Amino acid sequence: MAKELNEIILKDGYRYAKDHEWATKTGNTVKIGITDYAQDQLGDIVFVELPEVDAELGKGDEFGTLESTKAVSELYMPMGGRIVAVNTGLSDDPERVNKSPYDDGWMIEIAPTDSAEFDALMDKDAYLDMLKGL
Repeated sequence: MAKELNEIILKDGYRYAKDHEWATKTGNTVKIGITDYAQDQLGDIVFVELPEVDAELGKGDEFGTLESTKAVSELYMPMGGRIVAVNTGLSDDPERVNKSPYDDGWMIEIAPTDSAEFDALMDKDAYLDMLKGL
């Protein structure tokens, strides 16, 4: 059963993209994953495909796919950068994305090419307003 909007977890200090990815700064790098709303809509995640470390991707580029019991969904870069880390634990335990989308379920870490792209993403209030309009 899908969560109500008031049950969706959104974190302060995180930024959100229209495709339901989140980004958070960790020093000079940015971690990226999917929002609680996205994992809730997808249902049980059974497979995660992520890029190779050192791949260079631009904002809006596809960086992987998620397979759930309902559908296969593409993952898009909320900002451009070089992949510096991939959450390899998701290959053995993809349901981490459902259990902990912001912590254990993070997907990639990048060295951003343009930090202004981070600032251009939505804050949690703007993202919630966008969800209310869906």
